[in-house]
Amino acid sequence: MGHKVVVFDISVVRALWETRVKKHKARQKKEEERLERSALEKIKEEWNFVAECRRRGIPQAQYCRNGFPDTSASAGLLGRTEGRALPGQGRLARDARQRRSRFVFELSGEHWTELPESLKEQTHLKEWHVSNTLVQIIPTYIELFQAMRILDLPRNQISSLPAEIGCLKNLRELNVSFNHLRSVPPELGDCETLERLDCSGNLELTELPFELSNLKRVTFVDISANKFSSVPICVLRMSSLQWLDISSNHLSDLPQDIDRLEELQSFLLYKNQLTYLPHALLNLKKLTLLVVSGDRLVEVPTALCDSSTPVRFVSLMDNPIDKTPSQEGQETETEQDRQHFDKEFMRAYIEDLQERESVPSYTTKVSFSLQL
Repeated sequence: MGHKVVVFDISVVRALWETRVKKHKARQKKEEERLERSALEKIKEEWNFVAECRRRGIPQAQYCRNGFPDTSASAGLLGRTEGRALPGQGRLARDARQRRSRFVFELSGEHWTELPESLKEQTHLKEWHVSNTLVQIIPTYIELFQAMRILDLPRNQISSLPAEIGCLKNLRELNVSFNHLRSVPPELGDCETLERLDCSGNLELTELPFELSNLKRVTFVDISANKFSSVPICVLRMSSLQWLDISSNHLSDLPQDIDRLEELQSFLLYKNQLTYLPHALLNLKKLTLLVVSGDRLVEVPTALCDSSTPVRFVSLMDNPIDKTPSQEGQETETEQDRQHFDKEFMRAYIEDLQERESVPSYTTKVSFSLQL
């Protein structure tokens, strides 16, 4: 009954995947070396060069020497022609990139332990992209950035968000995944233009403030890999929500009014402690993807398993396997690392699943790895 998918221990799957990647790269390298020694690559380059010259109307006398294509002159010849044929296009593209970069702040690297002091003066910025740093604090002067649209702050050491974040009235995306948050400020509920919220992988989050109920434009919420014991009430009041990922938490049941999420399309619940699924799920008319862990499930609405339903119901079945012993000297991966890999792994699987016409009835370790 239903669609059951066997999921092997993540460390074993990763080891198999990494081995296959290494073999694939080795084969690619051998093929590149073979092509370098082969005349086929040179012939292909010459044909492409000739075809491009003809397309641009360049006289044959300019791109041939002694009757043969002279690819050594391709860079200068095609570059000059492009400059004449499309005057100003390169400059316009470059200017557009420069204009955008003036409104985007990017920072990465573990040598950063705090945000640069000069950032306080750049209040015109619309986007922050800060990742893989040792930054722990987001300064309170963030309230000065009234044009802010995107706060992308994944994989840092952030322990809390300032209440001043509620002053960002134009904020549309907030990503604070894989940090060390234990709470979310209720003032975030004042960011009524917010559309995407990602708090996944913080491991210690147990609740979201009720004030987030004001976020009526949110379509995407990811609070996976935390310690939620129930679906937050504020999430049930996000009337535009289309994607909800609350996997890898401590859920034992779902609320009976889960059908309040009338726009919900994708619902990820795997790696929880659910024993049954409420019939209210059948009232979610737009739901097309439901992913759960089926080991403890004893009650599932029959209609969810009906092949005629538009819902792709996937019941993941754990398959315990002894973990691959760590190699000597190899660093022990952290819980966040494992959760991050798990999410990337499932994202790849779900993307592949959504491209299929039907849910696979059974997935083995080999085919699951090949999907990556």
